Amino acid sequence: MPHDALRKQISEQILPFVEQPAQYIGGEINQLPQPGDWEAAEVKVAVAFPDAYTIGMSHLGSQIIYWLCNHTPGVCAERVYSPWVDAEALMRRNRIPLFTWDNRRPAGEADLFAVSLQYELGFTNLLQLLDLAGIPLRTADRDDSHPLVIAGGPQADNPEPVAEFVDLVVIGDGEASMAAILEKYQDMKRNGVRRREMIAHFARAFPWIYAPSLYDVSYDADGTIANVTPRIEGLPDEIERCQTLDFEHAPFPTKPLVPFIDTVHDRMAVEVMRGCPQRCRFCHAGYTKRPVGVRSVEKILEIAEEQFWSTGQTELGLLSLSTADYPHLKELAARINEQFADRMVSISMPSLRVDKMLQNIPWMANSVRKSGLTIAVEAARDVMRQAIRKKVTDGNLLDGITEVYKAGWRRLKCYFMVGFPGESWQDVECIHDVSVDMADARKKLGKGPAKVNASVSWLVPKPYTPFQWAAQPRVEYFKEARSRLAARVREGRHPTVAIKTHDPQRSILEAVLSRGDRRLGATIVAAYHAGARFDGWDEQFNYQTWRVAFEQTGIDPDWYAHRERSFGEVLPWDHIRSGPRRGYLEDQYSDTYIKLGRSQPTAGV
Repeated sequence: MPHDALRKQISEQILPFVEQPAQYIGGEINQLPQPGDWEAAEVKVAVAFPDAYTIGMSHLGSQIIYWLCNHTPGVCAERVYSPWVDAEALMRRNRIPLFTWDNRRPAGEADLFAVSLQYELGFTNLLQLLDLAGIPLRTADRDDSHPLVIAGGPQADNPEPVAEFVDLVVIGDGEASMAAILEKYQDMKRNGVRRREMIAHFARAFPWIYAPSLYDVSYDADGTIANVTPRIEGLPDEIERCQTLDFEHAPFPTKPLVPFIDTVHDRMAVEVMRGCPQRCRFCHAGYTKRPVGVRSVEKILEIAEEQFWSTGQTELGLLSLSTADYPHLKELAARINEQFADRMVSISMPSLRVDKMLQNIPWMANSVRKSGLTIAVEAARDVMRQAIRKKVTDGNLLDGITEVYKAGWRRLKCYFMVGFPGESWQDVECIHDVSVDMADARKKLGKGPAKVNASVSWLVPKPYTPFQWAAQPRVEYFKEARSRLAARVREGRHPTVAIKTHDPQRSILEAVLSRGDRRLGATIVAAYHAGARFDGWDEQFNYQTWRVAFEQTGIDPDWYAHRERSFGEVLPWDHIRSGPRRGYLEDQYSDTYIKLGRSQPTAGV
């Protein structure tokens, strides 16, 4: 389609009729590609995020890949997000293809269609992007006119449920891998290698690239996996993880995109540390993002200063899995205060570890405007925290929070989780009790109780963690937990404590997809064609759509979600080495029950 005609269609047939049309117009501050760059580029990349613009614009990983690609000679990268359901309907009605946000180019014209898989419930949105772009859903149906579909991100660590849909999977970090992919693609294109032939070349060239279509999976009579084997010579039996060797100098956007509308995180953001030293037993990222990478204080301040002047934003996110574990936090805090205090820049630190490290936070706050503080408590009792390796006790939790209140904070958001192996009802009900204790800790300073919003999610056992063998509790258990917490809230009537729980059906679907194999591909397609989109959004999620899709494709979701695995079972991701050795994880899982003084369940129960 001619460029001008596509722009006209978007302006006349989409923008006047959708909610928040500003999310589709592109041209944001610090946009990198200029008109004409796409046509002139040797390699065209669609940097795709399978969720709404308001989520995708807040995703730092996508901005890093976008920045890296557009600073590579001969490469032009433009962004693609999932159109919301109203825009999708208009695009289909008016036969408008998926377009890039930057300069309105048909996304299907890209050489590389690079998708970040952040969340299991984005799998149907992956299909939406491919479908709207005119790319056949299954890799077997594509030809050289279609872009190579490359998936990365945390959900790519077990890519088997989407194996049919992606040509290549990058295991591990994106900076070094994307740079190598761009160089290799340019070389093959110059030498006349056909695009579909490139798949095998990539899979042979890099130990961290997985081409699912070039591997066969066989199954035992009980439905478990027997073997995963390469179909052609020269492919590895196991895929390694790509590591960022020089995290300090890894590409990073110093002029990030600034959205025209409110997004989930409309702020400056610096990744201060990659990985986490704690290895909580439920945390996929803690086990896969190893070794831990640390940025220097000087580099963080340098990036923050450039971002401040290039965006005008007044919130700085210090991002990592656990910012409180950043080894130079005290120095960083003091330097940020010195550099940004008079500019009234607020500091955001997600996923804080709740122990005495919290006592460093006043250094972050003495002269800086305060925003809400988010704390990942996870379990309400000391014994359960010890069992899941959350290294914190009630005593140092409350000590740290008291220091936070002294520094001026008055509200906390706390994350808890229910469904851990060996959990008791006392563990569940104490979530309310410890939330009250955290709120009332402020009263010790002669002030009113703090506002505490506790968010309770349901455990989704993840690959590469000790809980990868665990049976997820059934929906009845989660509903009972919800009822017990609601009863405690009613009985306690604490004026400043609120507890919110997630939809348990959604967490069960997550568990199915998280530990699924490639037989789930048919179910994902069926759910997509039945209208499944944006399953992570309350207003869009419909478990009945998925229930019907499971029935149509002969898949038993209980077998994937609620079945205890044995240590001898071949897991769908065992041919991908993205975490610690298997024996270590087995020992950690067994130790969970030892610490609780309970017996480990038998596989299959």
